[in-house]
Amino acid sequence: MAKRLVGRRDSVLERKNIRESLVSLAGLINRPVKDKDGKLIGKLIDVVVRHGEETYPPVSGLIVKVGQHKSFIDGARISLLTHNEIRLSSVRINLEDYKRRPGESLLDADVLDHQIVDVNGLRVVRSSDLYLAPLDREIRVVGVDISFRSFIRRIFPGAISRRPTPEHVVDWASVASLADSSGVVRSTESRAVLSQLRPADLADLIEDLAGREQGALIELLDLELAADALEEMEDEELQGLLRGLPSDRAAELISRMEPDESAEVLRDLDDDHRESIFGEMDVKVAKSLRKLVSFDETLAGGIMTTHILITHEGDTVAEALKLLVDHRERDVSDGVVVVDSKGKLLDHIQVIELVAAKSTSLLSTLIAQPFPTAIREDTPLKEVIEEFANNRGSSIVVVDEKNKPVGRILADDLVDALSADKEAHGFSQGSGAF
Repeated sequence: MAKRLVGRRDSVLERKNIRESLVSLAGLINRPVKDKDGKLIGKLIDVVVRHGEETYPPVSGLIVKVGQHKSFIDGARISLLTHNEIRLSSVRINLEDYKRRPGESLLDADVLDHQIVDVNGLRVVRSSDLYLAPLDREIRVVGVDISFRSFIRRIFPGAISRRPTPEHVVDWASVASLADSSGVVRSTESRAVLSQLRPADLADLIEDLAGREQGALIELLDLELAADALEEMEDEELQGLLRGLPSDRAAELISRMEPDESAEVLRDLDDDHRESIFGEMDVKVAKSLRKLVSFDETLAGGIMTTHILITHEGDTVAEALKLLVDHRERDVSDGVVVVDSKGKLLDHIQVIELVAAKSTSLLSTLIAQPFPTAIREDTPLKEVIEEFANNRGSSIVVVDEKNKPVGRILADDLVDALSADKEAHGFSQGSGAF
C-alpha cells in the first residue's frame, strides 16, 4: 500500500504545463535529429543525464548516430524536443564516438527497463518508459512510467499511441533509480526519503531487487540504516546479498550490525568468505566477532550481544545517565552494568533507578539485592531459558570465568534462538516446544 512520507514536495507532474509537455524517451529513440532549418543530422541513440544534487536530473547531452559515428551533442543546443523530432540551434558536430564520463547515465541503456524503487509507494517496479519535460529552463527527467501499456507500446511500435498517460507516471522525485555504469544513480531526494523508511520496509525492498541492484540500493543508504535493514532480512536473502558485495563493503556493514546478528551472519558464510571479511575489519572488531562466531548457537555465548554499558562503582548517576544518552541508538535502554575495581560484576542497575536517584550519588549507593542473574558464556540454551524465567527482566548479563561481564542476552535474541531451534528439530506449531 502506498505510503505518504513526511516532507514530500508537490509533484511536478501535477502542473498542467508539465503534463502537456511530457515527451516519451522510448518514443524518441531512433527519431530524427535535425538542424534549425529542418535538415537531417542523424538519429537519436540515447539521452545523457548527469546526476548531482538536483531532484530532476537535467539532460546534459544526446548521443546521435551521424554516419558511422555515435556523436555527443551538448544538451544546451536542443532548441525543440517533441514526440516526433529533435531540433538543434547549431550544427557543430564532434565526429568522435561518445565516451562516458564520470557521473553520467544513459537513460535508454542504463535506466529504461531496469528495476527502480518507488520510495513513496514502498515497492520495486520496472521502468517501462521515462518522460522528459522542460523545467527550470532545462529539459529534465520528470517521471517514470511503470504501466504494462507502455511496455506493449515499446514492443509493438505503432500499436498504441506514443503519447504518455500521466496517471500511470511516477514522479521522479519519489524514485530511487539503481542502474548506471557504476551500479547506482544517486538522487539527493531519494536518499532523503529512503532515510525515513523503517529498516523492515527497506529489507523488503532489498529482497525484492535482484543482482547488483540490491547493492545499489544499499549504496543509497546511510551505513547505520543499511546495517539495520540487513538485520531485518531473511537469512538466505542476506547470504545472497553478501556474496555479491565486495569484502570491504560487507565488512563495513557487518561491523555496524548488532554483534549477535553479525556473528549469526558470519557463522553461515563459508570459511574463505568469512576470512576475507574479517581481513577488512578493524582488528578490535574482528577479534570480538571471531570470539562470538566460535560459540555454538546452543550456548549463551552464541546468542549474546557484546553491546553492554559497563560502569564502575565509583561513577556517579549523572555519568551513568550520560553513557546511556551517548549510546541511545543502541538497544541498551534497560540500564547499566556496574563492576568493581577488578572488573567483576556487582550489579545491573535499571534506568528507572538511575532516573529516580540524585545525579551526584555514587553508583555504589544503588547496589542492593536482588542482585542480577548472571550466566556463563558456555551455559546451555535450556538453562538460559530457565534463568530468564526466574529473572523476568529484559536481559541477562553474561560473564566469563572470572565473573567479568562480556555481554548480555536480550529477550528477543532468546526468542530468535528458540525459533531456530524449533525449526531445526522440526517441531510443529503448537507442540509446546516453547
